[in-house]
Amino acid sequence: MSQNQVRQRAAGAVIMNALLRWESILTILFTAIVFVAFPDPFPWWQSWFWIVGGLIAEGALLVSALSDPDANAQAVAREFEEKYDLRQVKGAVSRERLERALEYRRNMLKLVGQHSGALKLQLQQTVDDVNDWIGQMYDLALHIDSFEANRLVNDDRQKVPGQIEKVKTRIARETDSTVKRDLQDQLEKLELQLANLDATANSVKRAEIQLDSTLSSLGTIYAQMSRLGTKDVDNSRTQRLRLEIRDEVASLQDTIEAMDEVQAQRLRLE
Repeated sequence: MSQNQVRQRAAGAVIMNALLRWESILTILFTAIVFVAFPDPFPWWQSWFWIVGGLIAEGALLVSALSDPDANAQAVAREFEEKYDLRQVKGAVSRERLERALEYRRNMLKLVGQHSGALKLQLQQTVDDVNDWIGQMYDLALHIDSFEANRLVNDDRQKVPGQIEKVKTRIARETDSTVKRDLQDQLEKLELQLANLDATANSVKRAEIQLDSTLSSLGTIYAQMSRLGTKDVDNSRTQRLRLEIRDEVASLQDTIEAMDEVQAQRLRLE
């Protein structure tokens, strides 16, 4: 789900909340009552005037709700967090890192709410960049889960070294050149498989380390945001902040792509 889709769903949630507000319900009830009880209170009055009046009042309530920046921000925040269901992340450590990342984001949104004008816009754009950042962290956590849940990889890492030693022993004892060549071919494949399995394990370790360092960077970004003042709006500090975030997002994407490549290589060997 893209950021635009999140905002579209949030707008739908704002409209639904507006329709369920007591003012909206009261407007609908009042319109229904007067339509039935007083269809023509004046000689020139038409009963459908009540319906038009009710629709105008309801429309004004909806416009008011949609133009409320706080209501929209809260709705976007809810939709964003529902988009990333942490129950899908099996690893306790990864899940804890994501919970902390979402907490930083909530605090960033509070900072946005404390300002107005150009600075508020800049901070909101920074939070939008952070949304992509957290999305990449979530994707990386799921990749880590996928690798850790693959028992076959773990079993092979235990078995393949023993198989390699057995083949080496057979090669040393074998006298038939054809059989020896076949054993050598088998050895090369086993060594390639082991190298790939080690690469898989190492990619998971690197991903876990990056998830930690990314969370630390997110905390640093939050600290920098909290120190921004109105005088910083037009200078390079906010731009550097956003560039740092984009660099982190790109780094996470590179790690995910590297994990996918390792996985693809392993599948080609199977």
